[in-house]
This record gives sequence, C-alpha cells and structure tokens, in this order.
Amino acid sequence: MSQRAKLNERYQHVLWATIRHYVATAEPVGSKKLIEEYDFRVSSATIRNVMGSLEKEGFLYQPHTSAGRVPSDSGYRVYVDELMVLDETPRRQLQETYAQQLDWGAGNLDVLLQGAAQILATLSGQIALILLPQTNRLRHLQLVQLGEQQIALVVMTDAYQTQSLLVDLPAIAGAPTALAEGELQLLSNFLNHKLRGRSLSEIANLDWGDLDREFEHYADVLRLVLTELTSRQQNLSTQALVVRGVSDALRQPEFSQLEQVQMLLHLLEVEQSQLLPLIYELPELAETKPQRVTVRIGAENSLEPLNTCALISANYFQRQVPVGSVGLLGPTRMIYENAVVMVEATADYLSEALS
Repeated sequence: MSQRAKLNERYQHVLWATIRHYVATAEPVGSKKLIEEYDFRVSSATIRNVMGSLEKEGFLYQPHTSAGRVPSDSGYRVYVDELMVLDETPRRQLQETYAQQLDWGAGNLDVLLQGAAQILATLSGQIALILLPQTNRLRHLQLVQLGEQQIALVVMTDAYQTQSLLVDLPAIAGAPTALAEGELQLLSNFLNHKLRGRSLSEIANLDWGDLDREFEHYADVLRLVLTELTSRQQNLSTQALVVRGVSDALRQPEFSQLEQVQMLLHLLEVEQSQLLPLIYELPELAETKPQRVTVRIGAENSLEPLNTCALISANYFQRQVPVGSVGLLGPTRMIYENAVVMVEATADYLSEALS
C-alpha cells in the first residue's frame, strides 16, 4: 500500500499545501496560514487536527513546541512520489538557454559540460553536479585460478588502469568448484573477444542469453564475472565531477551551521569519489527500463553531510549507453517539481548532444 493510500483527500491536500508553503517561505506552517492562502472551506481547528494526525503519522513535525509544522523526509517522499505535479516551464527555459549559450560544434567537451552545469545551477538555485563521460574501454582481461572456489579477474582499461576483482564460484548454483587452466584461458579468450574495445558502461547492457554452444556450460560463471566487472565499473572509470553553484546554494537558511557547511564542502571538494555511487547508477543487468530520475531525500542519502539534503540525479547516454550523470543538490526544502524536470531535461540534452 502506498503512503498516499493511507491519507484521504483532505489529508493529502493539507500535506501538499504545508509543503508548498514551507518550501516558499522556510517558515513553520500553522493552520491559520493554510486557511488564508489555500482553498480550505473548513475551520482552523479542523486543519489543526489534520496537521496533528499528519505529525503522528510522521509526515510533519514541530521544530519547537510553540511553532507551526514543517515537512519530514517522509512527508517530502509522499509529495515527490504521489502529490507533486511536474512543471514543464523549466524544461523549455533550460532548452532555450542551452541552445543560445552552448555551441557543441566548436567547443571542448569539458568546457561545454562546465557551461551546462553553470546554467543548471543558475536557473535552479541549487548545486549542479555533472559527471564527465566515463569512457574508459576494456583493453584486456585475464581469469586466474586462486583456489577451488575462487578465481581472480584481472582487468586493464585503455587508460592502462589495472584492477583485480575476486569472484567466488560457489555463489552461483551449479557452477563448477574449480576450472582447469585450459578452461580459464578459453574463457579469458572468449571474454576478450566479446568485450575488448567496449566501454565499461556498455558492458553492463550486453545480452548474454545467446551464448555459443561450447560456452553454454560456463554461462553462470560468465554471468557472475560480468556482474562483478560491471559492479566495479565505477572504480575503474575516470571520476571527474563538475560542481557549480555552491556559493549561492549555501546562502539558504538550512546551511546556517558552520560544521554542516564544512562537511558538505569537504565532500564536494575533497571526497567527490564518495558521491559517485549516489549520482551515477548503472541499470541492473536484468532491468530493462530503469527509473529515469532518482530522488534521494534526507537520510535516504547514505553520506552524513547529505542527511539534511535532497539529491536529484539522472544518467545521460551516448548511443543508448549510460556514460555520465546530472544531479542537483540542495536542502530538502526544494521545489522538487522544478528540480526533477531540470535534471531530466539536462540529461536529455546531453544525451542528444553526445549522440
């Protein structure tokens, strides 16, 4: 059952209005303010009771005893998933601005992506993040037997980055517990033939359902090796993150605590690699239609500096292969309907430009 299903129409309207008002003002919301500004044809006491019930359900909370109420992470989640209506105006504004200010026919790719990030940050008022294309391609791989139940996958990219990945054979039902040296070399040759020259992102989307007959016996092992390789793809790729709009975004009242700001700046300036798994998600091997835009709210972000923030992200593609990502980072008090559209529009624009 969805969270919204627990709320009748009046409760949904009160939650929607409370979030809209709080996002606009950054001030706790009281029942009288909702009566004044929204179309509630009931008494202030009725609205107050509804807000109290929403608080008990965890969708609102009171920052102070005498204050009005503000949305919780759960309240924002219901709003994003089920109550907000996307506004297409920011999409058109972004598309026009990109077309006017960015020239893909003449510019350096890095410079153009930096320009796109600056435009996105300026128009959204949030911190814009664009992960540069992850275009490392596989140069060579080798399977090495470590023991009866484990093999190593040694991978080299065209940037001459090398990494060894451990693969536990018993994790696959029916897989052999040991492979002869000749079999490992045969599989290594097969994988090199199939994968050499492909981008690491592209490998994640390969169809392994139609294997040559001689390799059908090793299908589970090959699938496990592929899964391990694509799960580590982010560690093998170039990690270059364009960040714009930090100074303007940090003027918002949510970033008034010095310690919080320092932690966030350290993450953005020094520990960017920690952000990568949050904003750049490869679709699962079995997933045919991944979610277009991901919205992480508050504690849904695994990094402590982001526990009071919202992070909206989407991958962009080159010839239908995910190669990078676009994100907006700001306080949970965010105009989500605009941010989601802006991230999606930017990802679509970059996909079209790169392809």
